[in-house]
Amino acid sequence: MTLTLFLLLGTAIAGVTALFTTMDPWMDSGGILVGGLDVHIYRDGAWRLLHDRALYLEPTHYGLLYTYTPFSALVFLPLMLVPWAHVTTTWLVLNLVVLFACVLRSWRMLGYRLTPRLALLSVLITLACVFAEPVRTTLYYGQINLWLMLVVLWDFSRGEHSRLRGLGVGIAAGIKLTPLYFIAQYLAQRRWRAAGTAALTFLATIAVTGLILPRDSYQYWTSTFFQSGRIAADDHPANQSLRGAVAHLTHGPAPIWLWLLIAIPLALVALWLAAALERRDEPLLSVALGGLTACAVSPYSWGHHWVWFVPLLVYLIHRAQTRLPWWFAAAGLYVAIAAWTYQYTPTWVSVGTFLLPPWWPLHQVLVNIYVVVYLIVLIGIAVHVRMGTPDAVEPAAPESDPARLSPTTAVGLPTRPRAR
Repeated sequence: MTLTLFLLLGTAIAGVTALFTTMDPWMDSGGILVGGLDVHIYRDGAWRLLHDRALYLEPTHYGLLYTYTPFSALVFLPLMLVPWAHVTTTWLVLNLVVLFACVLRSWRMLGYRLTPRLALLSVLITLACVFAEPVRTTLYYGQINLWLMLVVLWDFSRGEHSRLRGLGVGIAAGIKLTPLYFIAQYLAQRRWRAAGTAALTFLATIAVTGLILPRDSYQYWTSTFFQSGRIAADDHPANQSLRGAVAHLTHGPAPIWLWLLIAIPLALVALWLAAALERRDEPLLSVALGGLTACAVSPYSWGHHWVWFVPLLVYLIHRAQTRLPWWFAAAGLYVAIAAWTYQYTPTWVSVGTFLLPPWWPLHQVLVNIYVVVYLIVLIGIAVHVRMGTPDAVEPAAPESDPARLSPTTAVGLPTRPRAR
């Protein structure tokens, strides 16, 4: 068994074990098997469309407000086919399948051929990631983050001249506005057609929904869209964005001018780096940086929005195939984003490092841990780009010629030539 398989097998076992032993999986307040709050809100939104009920003027499940676009409610209509009592389990299983697909798509973007060994490694990474806080809470709440990430990964992995490129980003942005950042990334990469396709697709989601749901569309784009308070206060510990970090450090609402003063320059730097990575033929790291930056510059980013750490983890494991010290970077990332368990009287909950109690050392670092990790990643990528040509990996021969193998194949991961 290769070192990669050994390490990933151990991490997968540890992750799954921690998921089911650090908290009772059937505990009402946080058990992984009895969540599904958000997916029930999605389903309730679809139900409101079918029964001509206002989408944004009335509370939905558990008295919470619907915050996504009206187009998203149309997308969630298939959930009406799932009985209410089985929505949580169904969505949990589907999310696990989508997580596996994200990992597999990440490997493919790195140039690896689809083989049984690659599928096995992807399964192990999938299992290991269930104890990563962004993934764990996405699974628990029944969030849609993994689906959106898969659509964006699919979009960025299209061929250079594919007419479909941009379609996925536009649809993802039509559901949840954060992926609009990737239109800017396409522009930074001078992929004009992809950026135009994404923008037109996004506008089409607004236009089509406006024809089908004129009342809810008018309410959303003229009022609800501007009500940031529908989410939570800026200084909530779970707000893992730059604006949240400012609020955490100043112990109050973050001034918009200060947030923009920090977020805009960082976004521009990230766009430049993403374009440089694309020129260096590193599409996965480029799109992962884009996903992380979208979370960082967003006014509000819950911990579960940061599922983009998953393709970054795959990239680090990829680099570790040729240089063992990269395993330390992968391990450090995994520990930083792990889901820890803490007792909030009178119940136990599974939380990210940012929700650990304030008496922990370096609390101001921990409460902003995702932003801190993002800044470290940004600096690391800047150094990586400045160092010049990445480590060369000889592409493998076509699959019809199994006699020729690349150096990476020696540790069990065959590559394929990239179609750029």
